[in-house]
Amino acid sequence: MSRKQIHLAAHFPGVNNTTVWSDPEAGSHIEFSSFVKLAQTAERAKFDFFFLAEGLRLREQNGQIYDLDVVGRPDTFTVLSALAAVTERLGLAGTINSTFNEPFEVARQFASLDHLSAGRAAWNVVTSWDAFTGENFRRGGFLPQDQRYERAETFLRTAWELFDSWRGDEIAADAGRGVYLRDPGAGAFAHHDAHFDIEGRFPVPRSPQDRPVIIQAGDSDEGREFAAATADAIFSRYGTLEAGQAFYSDVKGRLAKYGRTPEQLVILPAATFVLGDTDADAHERAHVVRRQQVSAQTAIKFLEQVWNTDLSGHDPDGPLPSTDPVVGETTIAPGRASVRMYRDPLATAREWRQLAEAKNLSTRDLIIEVTGRQTFIGSPATVAAAIDDLVQADASDGFILVPHVTPGGLDEFADTVVPLLQERGSFRTEYTGTTLRDHLGIEPAEG
Repeated sequence: MSRKQIHLAAHFPGVNNTTVWSDPEAGSHIEFSSFVKLAQTAERAKFDFFFLAEGLRLREQNGQIYDLDVVGRPDTFTVLSALAAVTERLGLAGTINSTFNEPFEVARQFASLDHLSAGRAAWNVVTSWDAFTGENFRRGGFLPQDQRYERAETFLRTAWELFDSWRGDEIAADAGRGVYLRDPGAGAFAHHDAHFDIEGRFPVPRSPQDRPVIIQAGDSDEGREFAAATADAIFSRYGTLEAGQAFYSDVKGRLAKYGRTPEQLVILPAATFVLGDTDADAHERAHVVRRQQVSAQTAIKFLEQVWNTDLSGHDPDGPLPSTDPVVGETTIAPGRASVRMYRDPLATAREWRQLAEAKNLSTRDLIIEVTGRQTFIGSPATVAAAIDDLVQADASDGFILVPHVTPGGLDEFADTVVPLLQERGSFRTEYTGTTLRDHLGIEPAEG
């Protein structure tokens, strides 16, 4: 029996607590050369796609820009369009928000990107949950979760109507007869519902993939259902065997009700990694990386997000604060996922104190313990085997790799782990298609 083929993507880490911007090998997160370096490394290794996250506002803490966000957040379409000119086969995936954009402009941008890249565009559809982000827009504020997903699904299906307003055979360009369009009605659309009331002509002819690949990243029940109904790939956070298999089974089990098969949705957890000449060497390096990722300053920032108060005078090498978190609607860290992650800060504080006491952990050591650690640690052979085993066991269809150093953090993986996956017969040695749908094994969407 042939081996299940692994899908790999490269995440440009940008702004998050796994990025070690202070590492001597780290470069800019906004200069184009950094994007080019990571993308071309991913293409050299025959990855499926390059993934670019997006944030519509820099996060703040105590009213000041959070220090992990100072790198900036350049426009997604600008970066991906430029990368289309310096790559040939690599898919180009961008995160675009459905809460604060409009279907017409997003559809036009993705159709254009798909043309510019000869069929390599992907759209990670996300919603926005907080009024903090909404303040950057005319209609500030936010929608309740059920309405966010309702708008997102309507937004996506409206964009599909715009993509499909061109069949693909309308352009004749017959100079002899003086006929350019076979169908003068090409691009006509009309959509009227509670969210969007639009009609007119879509100006971009049908693109090479017909529609961009759709990626979704929600983990709630609404998010999983949205992915099962509409997505080609899902960006998950379940990278271990049991949790991965449970998520895989749950989401793929929802597809049948939408007339879809399990092969029509690719599940890709995010994954970090640290490599070494030996497993022991890799674990030593991983320890160093974790302490780089959670500096004394960063540990205090994380602590403040749960305690919801200024702890700038707290000793990161001392015990956790004796006072309890401040509970209330107002947060000192707007826009942070921790606001949702730690919905009961008093319970979180109790758990952390018990853990710190049991393991004799300082504040900084506790934060290192409870925040995310590397998914894969080991020699290239160990990491290759771990990735392959998880995919063959249906814990995922592959991984979206997040290096901790930008832009060169993917090089070692590309040069050492990928060849071992290829030797196993689990990963391509060459691209066999030209579009991102080809790479993912997903048929073109039906218009």
